[in-house]
Amino acid sequence: MTAVPYIALIASALALLLAYYFAKTVMKADEGTDLMKEIGQAIREGAMAFLRREYQWVSVFVAVMFVLLLVVPIEGRPSASFAYLMGAVLSSIAGFIGMRIATAANTRTANAAREGAAKALPLAFKGGAVMGFTVAGLALLGISFNYLLWVTWLSVDNAFQVVAAFGLGASSIALFARIGGGIYTKAADVGGDLVGKVEAGIPEDDPRNPATIADAVGDNVGDVAGMGADLFESYAGSVVAPIVLVSLLFSGVFIQGDELQVFGDYESLLMYPILIGALGMIASIVGALLTRGKEGQSLSTQLHTGQYVAMGLTIIFTIVGTQWLFSGTGVVETPIYLSLTIISGLLGGWAIGFVSEYFTSEHYKPVKGIAAQSETGAATVTIEGIAQGKLSTLPSVVVVVAMIGLSYWLGGAAFGQAGDVIGLYGVSLAAIG
Repeated sequence: MTAVPYIALIASALALLLAYYFAKTVMKADEGTDLMKEIGQAIREGAMAFLRREYQWVSVFVAVMFVLLLVVPIEGRPSASFAYLMGAVLSSIAGFIGMRIATAANTRTANAAREGAAKALPLAFKGGAVMGFTVAGLALLGISFNYLLWVTWLSVDNAFQVVAAFGLGASSIALFARIGGGIYTKAADVGGDLVGKVEAGIPEDDPRNPATIADAVGDNVGDVAGMGADLFESYAGSVVAPIVLVSLLFSGVFIQGDELQVFGDYESLLMYPILIGALGMIASIVGALLTRGKEGQSLSTQLHTGQYVAMGLTIIFTIVGTQWLFSGTGVVETPIYLSLTIISGLLGGWAIGFVSEYFTSEHYKPVKGIAAQSETGAATVTIEGIAQGKLSTLPSVVVVVAMIGLSYWLGGAAFGQAGDVIGLYGVSLAAIG
């Protein structure tokens, strides 16, 4: 079981290496015409300037929080302050790398699209995958390193609360990056449309309108750096939450002297979320490598191929990894139930994604119905669009509620205590899936 954090470190390293490989591939592609290079350079300079200024202000907040965690008499200090700082720094690094590649991939993807969608898809996918694997790789790297440092190597008091501080650091960056970037995005978008189309009569997204560049900068700031920081925080939180929950649910889990003391062998429960994160990372790497552009095949089909491969491998790895981790420990009566909590979360996430695609894709009835209503006027289109938008929320809510209920029951049943509070562990595991 002590091998689990090291497995996570290896998986993190593989993810970061793949991100580096994808980044090099994107940077080798042709940027296109001189005009494309000029526009791309303007967007890149604006995005990086905003990010640098934003990080300057965020660093002040992070520094204040670091000092407060260092001096305020709370459990886990001063270790928690350093874990908090690491979470904030890694999240910032992920956002910076993602922004750098996104602003480099845009012109290269546009240039490749001149030869067809099959040429553009690999570049667009790899440009996005750099951010995805950097976020997930750094998050898992930070969690596994903090676990090894505070729990295994240093055996500090309240070590699990210290690990939770890592997630708090990630949340601090996500708060500013997501909200700050979102405000800038909308301000540039609406302002550019008002001045360009209403006053000057310039078409939307015309590069002659300076606000168009600001709008493109805002898209990168909000949807790359902001969403990346949000994803970093969500991923880190989903892995940290089960660890903290186990340490609270089982009073026999604590640090005494120089080693971890457990009632039974509950250390396996602490390491389980880290193991699942590592196995899911490996499955995602395989899925990403299998996503390639093919002539004559729809883009959604090509993207779904890698997604389904990753999902299938995750299910297999989860079942095998769960049996390996809990075999002979006597902690879990029915390990397969814990596997099913992960799988339920995985399938629930896929179902929500399918619902989103169903209500927004031109291949399905809702969008076709909205388009048909346009034949009778703007009023019917508006009414139909609002109706479909509100209806689209129902299936997702049903899926989330069903997933919570199922994972709660499975979590309790795994320990032979269906319906007991231990079921919360199952809910937290489903979030990882």
